[in-house]
Amino acid sequence: MALPIVAIVGRPNVGKSSLFNAITRTRTSIVEATAGVTRDRVSAITDINDEYFELVDTGGYGIVDRDDLTSHVEQQIEYAVRQASMILFVVDGREGVNPLDRRTADLLRAHQDHVYLLANKVDELHMDTQLGDFVRLGFGEPMPVSANSGLGRRTLLELIAKHVGNEANIRPEDAAIKIALVGKRNAGKSTFVNSLAGEDRVIVSEVPGTTRDSIDVRFEKDGRVLVAIDTAGIRKKAKIADDIEFYAYSRATLSIERADVVLFLIDATEPVSQVDKKLSQFISQAYKPCILVVNKWDLAKGKSDTEAYGEYLTKTLRELDYAPIAFTTAETGRNIDSTIDLATEMYKQSCERVGTGELNRALEVALAANAPKAKKGTKRPKFFYATQVSTSPPTIIIFVNNPSAVKMDYQRFLINRFRESLPFDEIPIRLVFKARRQTERL
Repeated sequence: MALPIVAIVGRPNVGKSSLFNAITRTRTSIVEATAGVTRDRVSAITDINDEYFELVDTGGYGIVDRDDLTSHVEQQIEYAVRQASMILFVVDGREGVNPLDRRTADLLRAHQDHVYLLANKVDELHMDTQLGDFVRLGFGEPMPVSANSGLGRRTLLELIAKHVGNEANIRPEDAAIKIALVGKRNAGKSTFVNSLAGEDRVIVSEVPGTTRDSIDVRFEKDGRVLVAIDTAGIRKKAKIADDIEFYAYSRATLSIERADVVLFLIDATEPVSQVDKKLSQFISQAYKPCILVVNKWDLAKGKSDTEAYGEYLTKTLRELDYAPIAFTTAETGRNIDSTIDLATEMYKQSCERVGTGELNRALEVALAANAPKAKKGTKRPKFFYATQVSTSPPTIIIFVNNPSAVKMDYQRFLINRFRESLPFDEIPIRLVFKARRQTERL
């Protein structure tokens, strides 16, 4: 059963995102003084005393978007309003009634029975006596709150809990897998997410940098709940123009860290860039299972040979040479389902655990094929035994007499041999070398 939806709506810069973060006790939504930061519907499942609901933050109604995306933003707001069983209409308690407040009130008039007026930024108790003008909006006396100071927060939470408690809701099923979609600008991440969601869940535009927040979108596949995380397009750090882009970049990289599997979208119509290469390094260093998703394959002129293009990617993005490659067209949904199936299999692979006996047999075969050589000025490293200590990623400790003597190229050799002989052929493996004296050999 779907959870009740509580939508936060209002004109730009009334503190909707701050209020969203205050209710969820997170920093999910980007908070910035610049008007129009939020564009998409940002949502989070939260609870108040075990009353679960989905809280939705929306863009500022009536914003003149600098990238001409006003109609897209308002479409997302209207969608949230139609879905919501409770609407928090937020105004700025310090500024009084604004023409855009009236426009927002007109939008919400048809939903008057479940609209609650909140006057935000009321940081001092005496300010609530100045809120009488907001009654003219037609939604009664506003509730004074402050997302920053916490004033009125308890009363607001009680109001929300009472409302959603009238609806049948239970603790939602935890997502089986979290899948982050990352890539440079205009690689097709949002189109891919909308294809999974079966609706225009996030804004799709040719304008670079349309997505700013990292947006979790829940969807079902084969009877299981999964989460796709749409992220802002990555660009060179030197070209990040303002704080909004900085926060968007930070959230994109954090999304990689909290994901179980990463879909790295590559634009097939453009050469692999320095941004792509940097991103591949970051994913590799985070030890995340990754699929190289070559998107817009239908538009790739003269690139009908998937095998040749795969070899090009393997040579260009060497840090991810183990990652499988999927060729998709997100706009038509081509190969979207099979890519998610592959992501599911890779997550299972990352959760595999092999026995110490199997692991040490694999180590012995590798050592017999290519014995380690000593670094200049050091003794040749002597390997004793190996054990897997964790999963996601598979983490293997190898005990040696002198860990510092193990060369990086030999570490890569061992990882490649483990991929060949253990059930980790398409995922990152973390090797840790620890010192152990020969007399302590097991």
